[in-house]
Amino acid sequence: MDSHGQGEQRVVWGVVDSDIGPLLLAATREGLVNVVFHATDAVRDRAVERLASRLGTEPVEAPGSPLLTEAIHQVVAYFAGERRDFDLPLDWSLISGFNREVLRELASGVPYGTVVGYGDLAGRVGQPGAAQAVGMAMGANPLPVVVPCHRVVESGGGIGGFGGGLETKRRLLALEGVLPEPLF
Repeated sequence: MDSHGQGEQRVVWGVVDSDIGPLLLAATREGLVNVVFHATDAVRDRAVERLASRLGTEPVEAPGSPLLTEAIHQVVAYFAGERRDFDLPLDWSLISGFNREVLRELASGVPYGTVVGYGDLAGRVGQPGAAQAVGMAMGANPLPVVVPCHRVVESGGGIGGFGGGLETKRRLLALEGVLPEPLF
């Protein structure tokens, strides 16, 4: 129980440097709730405002918070090539319905160093004709990198889209050994 009452939501956030640029990580008592790419000042400010609006409380910058410590440690280890899987509690409150179902399947069923097609992932959740809806779910993913939407590609061999930008997706796939490292 905190000084404001038992049921109050607490959201903390911090920015972590990574090989793909600064990442904003936000967590609640339930777990990691949001990862935001390219967390420059303007992007960070918009993300914090969005979290406040969606979660009903003002997020607090607290990168040393116990709510964030393990998430930051695991993200840093992932980019250092020392971690392949994330073992973190996740707060799924920013996503629901079909999108949540697809993202949970992605998180549990598509391991490091592998990829899955949009249509294949749709089939795994019992909606074989919903490849486009899976693409929308990937775009709505509030936990990229940790819930690895970068591992979802086009069935014909194309890389597909990516909310963090195609270069970011290529770099994540290269980190996992799916694509060769860029020459330049």
